[in-house]
Amino acid sequence: MIDTNIQPTKKRSKLSSKQHTTRSIEQIARSGRLILLDELRGLTLISMILYHFMWDLYYIVGITFPWKHGMYAPGMHIWQQSICWTFILLSGFCWSLGHHPFRRGMIVFGCGLVVTAVTVLFVPTYLILFGVLTLIGSSMLLMLPFDFVLKRLIGFRTEPVMTLFLTALFFSLFWWTLHHGQTLWPQSLPRNLLTTYLGFPFAGFWSTDYFPVIPWFFLYVAGYLLHALTAVVRLPEPFRAHLRDIAHTSHIPALAFLGRHCLLVYMVHQPVLYGIACIIAYIYHH
Repeated sequence: MIDTNIQPTKKRSKLSSKQHTTRSIEQIARSGRLILLDELRGLTLISMILYHFMWDLYYIVGITFPWKHGMYAPGMHIWQQSICWTFILLSGFCWSLGHHPFRRGMIVFGCGLVVTAVTVLFVPTYLILFGVLTLIGSSMLLMLPFDFVLKRLIGFRTEPVMTLFLTALFFSLFWWTLHHGQTLWPQSLPRNLLTTYLGFPFAGFWSTDYFPVIPWFFLYVAGYLLHALTAVVRLPEPFRAHLRDIAHTSHIPALAFLGRHCLLVYMVHQPVLYGIACIIAYIYHH
């Protein structure tokens, strides 16, 4: 009787040990907050603040930079795009990690409307219409039906090849529409605010910060699918433990703090920078 009771226990223990030799990245993520993502957001936020401050110095203060073309230099464009890509990809990646996506999407979308209202009322020269917050909020909401279709109907989260294919597909869609998207809407068809929001601006439209649904939603979905890949990638135990330590350990607490309060910092940074730029402009021109 004693031997009979002990033997199954040993067998179960062996099976359990074997079952836990590998684990997906997503399961690692569920074991706690991914501080590394907060720090990446914080680092990107600092990069954005520096870029916006240089933009304010250039346009508000009137300072000329020592390199050719100033804010229109290719290097400045690459810098600006790196900020946009990182924010949108990270937001898409984190969509499945958060809770209440509808509420979060409405909050971010609402913040985008606040930014638009403030620029219309106080600084119409630097109007922001359909900016990055409007895009990210819209993408959060659009992901609700996309998540249902991709996860439940296609079942991609159990098929690594399908998941990899979809990730490459949406990256390709983003890249193609980024460069050729205007061909999707014939010039003979009317354009208005709705088409401008979607990615087909009407004649004479301008915005200091313009991120339409097409092509940028495709990049957001690509970020979402990159997270989905973590559900099907299995890692050996030593590497899993090392990755867990990196992802859950705070390397630079200040960056993690900024990343956790990214939306709040985003909302207040530009008014603060604008005020500083106005003070510098007054001193610079007097």
